[in-house]
This record gives sequence, structure tokens and C-alpha cells, in this order.
Amino acid sequence: MNQYPYNMPQYGGSDFALSSRVSTVMKGVYLRMTFGLIVTALVSMLAATQGFMQIMMTHSIVYWGLFIAEIAIVLILASRLTKMSSAAAAGLFYLFAIINGLALTPILFIYTGASIAKTFFICAGTFGAMSIYGYTTKSDLSRIGSLLYMGLFGLIICSLVGIFWHNSTFEWIISFLGVAIFIGLTAWDTQQIKRMAEMMPASTASHIATIGALNLYLDFINLFLYLLRFFGNSRD
Repeated sequence: MNQYPYNMPQYGGSDFALSSRVSTVMKGVYLRMTFGLIVTALVSMLAATQGFMQIMMTHSIVYWGLFIAEIAIVLILASRLTKMSSAAAAGLFYLFAIINGLALTPILFIYTGASIAKTFFICAGTFGAMSIYGYTTKSDLSRIGSLLYMGLFGLIICSLVGIFWHNSTFEWIISFLGVAIFIGLTAWDTQQIKRMAEMMPASTASHIATIGALNLYLDFINLFLYLLRFFGNSRD
């Protein structure tokens, strides 16, 4: 779920000032996102050693509670970002990373540690390449962004169908589409964040960095999970 809450008027300024503002925002985006991923990984590993998986298996309401909390945080950030302080926005983002770490604990029991690490590095390389492309390309990715969002909604529907209809071929198709969609969204989101940084005043830099970090964090996590279906080795 990717949300950009700002209306984006064009602000003037010298090329140097513009470049500096964009650089500041993008550094903030990647630092927040990286720290968010580290928090998620540490929370997952800690939860795995403290028996949290058993709690999730015994009380399914815990998993659904985490899921609802994640949706709520995303909606709050998307709708009220400009009305809260930058510290509060960043705090909500890291709270999301903590909750997501708890929700992702099961993958540590499903896949081997070696295959998780391998998939992470594959994901990081792919994500990095597409983010660089989105940042440097002169092409307007708006049209492809619209198509990707349509594909994302279709992916969500297919995933819901997959819960009730278990078919290995269908699951492979969903996984392939998921990888393709989130590879594309990584480039598109990066370009959107860069444009926001160019068009908004410097006073909004921290807010843009937080919402940008959330969107790229979600792209990375989803890409990782779909790639894990291809490269992950089951513990069974």
C-alpha cells in the first residue's frame, strides 16, 4: 500500500539548492528504510527465540491483530502525515517495522537460514538496481505506475483466492507476478519520492523522508517475500 499525501506545487530555487534538498531527502529515505529493515530483522530473530511463534500458532487472533495494526499505521501515516510532527511520523514508521518483525517470525521456521540470507542479498541487489534506475531515469514512469497499481490490486485478489484454492501452478504465477510488480514499484516509488523532494519546500523534508522510507520498505519486504518462494529452501 503506497500513499503520497502531498499535493505537489512547484517551488523555485537554484539548481544547487534543489540538488541539495533532493539529496537530503533521499539520504533520509534510505537511512530510515535501512534502519527499519534492521529493526524488523532483529525483532523477528528475538521473537523466534522467545517462543512468539508458539503464541501465534495457539492464538490466531494475535496474527490478525498484528495485521490490523499494520494497516492502521499505514492509513494514519497516509492521511495525517502533514498534521503530525516529524518525530511522531518517524516513530510510527519504526513501530510498523517492529510489528512487521513480529508478523514475519514464521518465515524463520519455514525456511533455512542460509536460503533466507541468500534471498535477502538477491533482493537487496535487485532492489538497489531498480531504485537507482528510478532515481536516474529521465523517462516518466507515471503510466507504468498506474499499470502497476492495477496489477497490485489484481495480485491482492489472486492472493485471496489462493487462500481458498490451493493450486501449485496458480501459486507460482502469483509469485512471478508479485516479483515483477514490486520490482516495477521500486523504480516508480523512487521516482515519486524524488519528485516530491524537488517540488516541496525544505521544511517538509523529514516528512517526505518518512513516507518515502515506508513505501520503499514495503516494496523491499514484499519483493523479498515473493523471491523467497523461488529461492527459499524449506526446513522440512
